[in-house]
Amino acid sequence: MPCDLHVHTTASDGTDAPGKVVEKAWRAGLSALAITDHDTVDGLLPALDAGTKLSFPVLPGVELSTEEEGHEIHILGYLFQIDHSELLARLALFRRARVERVVKMVERLRCLGIPVEVEQVLELAGEGAVGRPHVARALVQMGAVATVGEAFEKYIGKDRVAYVPRYKYTPREAVRLLRRAGGVAVLAHPGLVRCDHLIPRLVAEGLQGLEVFYPAHSEEMVWHYERLCRRYHLVATGGSDYHGSDHREYNRLGAATAPDEVISILQELARQGPGT
Repeated sequence: MPCDLHVHTTASDGTDAPGKVVEKAWRAGLSALAITDHDTVDGLLPALDAGTKLSFPVLPGVELSTEEEGHEIHILGYLFQIDHSELLARLALFRRARVERVVKMVERLRCLGIPVEVEQVLELAGEGAVGRPHVARALVQMGAVATVGEAFEKYIGKDRVAYVPRYKYTPREAVRLLRRAGGVAVLAHPGLVRCDHLIPRLVAEGLQGLEVFYPAHSEEMVWHYERLCRRYHLVATGGSDYHGSDHREYNRLGAATAPDEVISILQELARQGPGT
């Protein structure tokens, strides 16, 4: 059976609680699941606990937000030490930066005559890592836009009037951090990033995989990234990027998956120990 190695929960910008996502994956007949919330590991313990109760394999994961050459690049991490002090310190910094970014976006929206409140956005995020999707939901909630997509298109998408750049962290730094934490570092949805020239550089820093199987990847992209995996001796992973059944785009758990044997490959890579 296949496994879904890219899933979000209410710990970041998903709409399903960690335990609920695990139960959905179990009911869907998946062989395993990785929780990969944006810049946080807060959803891992409840997800792992739910997996234990169901005898269903759940892999600890995270999706780190980085930027290089003006491109937003996400690095997935798997099977790291979830209590690793350096990783937790960096994630705490990310969390503070996310709040500061939202405050600035709200200020810009208010200057445009849209009376959205920071507290409203933070309430929508709950205990999760706050981000642009929560700003978008607040705009929908108050009637400023009809849909989350419209909020991004009009106001908070890249280069729009209320857009604020994210905290700068490079993919190389993210790869090194994940390796030091004992994890496996994988480049997320490379077909969306279109920065293949960075792959050899990231491999040199310790990158160990590419997310080959992804809902937005065409058959040609899958073939291309499988070939790059063979060239650079990388593991080919996959996942749905599930954010909840009401998400405008990534709303089907298991929409893209990886073969079950990928789990044992990731485990072996993690057993090889931290990078330098």
